[in-house]
Amino acid sequence: MAIKIETKIKGYQVVKPEDKAAPAAAPAQPKEAPKAEVIQMHESLERPETLVGSTYKIKSPLFEHALYVTVNDIVLNAGTQYEQRRPFEIFINSKNMDHFQWIVALTRILSAVFRKGGDVTFIVEELKAVFDPRGGYFKAGGVYMPSIVAEIGGVIEQHMKMIGLIHDPEMSDSTRALIAEKRAAYEAGAVAKKNTEVSAPVAVVTAVVAAADTSESNGFPPGATLCHKCNTKALVLMDGCQTCLNCGYSKCG
Repeated sequence: MAIKIETKIKGYQVVKPEDKAAPAAAPAQPKEAPKAEVIQMHESLERPETLVGSTYKIKSPLFEHALYVTVNDIVLNAGTQYEQRRPFEIFINSKNMDHFQWIVALTRILSAVFRKGGDVTFIVEELKAVFDPRGGYFKAGGVYMPSIVAEIGGVIEQHMKMIGLIHDPEMSDSTRALIAEKRAAYEAGAVAKKNTEVSAPVAVVTAVVAAADTSESNGFPPGATLCHKCNTKALVLMDGCQTCLNCGYSKCG
């Protein structure tokens, strides 16, 4: 069969019969298995019409009115094994307008960091490290907060733990048993000390014992000091060693 060449020939190459058979003998390359398209958090991710969120209340003695912190999450890869919730935006509302400017600025910056993607858990430690020059305060449970910004960081940490972004190291059963044993020994020693110091009728001694059994509203013995590890007023002196009845920290190791 003749083939008419209408263009100018600029070069040529002789093709041998064995060259034609070579491509057919080449082994077929295995096809790559299809990979799942996992959606990651990034700046170009558009905000959906509906977000899942949670609201937390902060009642600080530094403010007359409470703060309400709302953290909205975006659900990535919904309905798949890669589904996860990531913080997308944050709002803080309050009747107190004295701090309106810095609260709005803080929420906008935090929301921008959330939408940036990547590991945003560092925000928690940055906020919790902010100290008020006028001094901090103790919230319910005896936990010390160095500032209102630090408590906002604590709320974000609580939310990240709830959605699985931050994981707390679980306390072993042996550690829990040790803490319970130390607390029982401390309370028994406090009761015995009161009974030996007070020389009074039985009714008075009973009243002293009852008073020794009562603890502060945080659930730890009265007179406990602040533990620098868990920021809880649960540090007591036992056998000449400072021991925390909340996290098990001991100055003596």
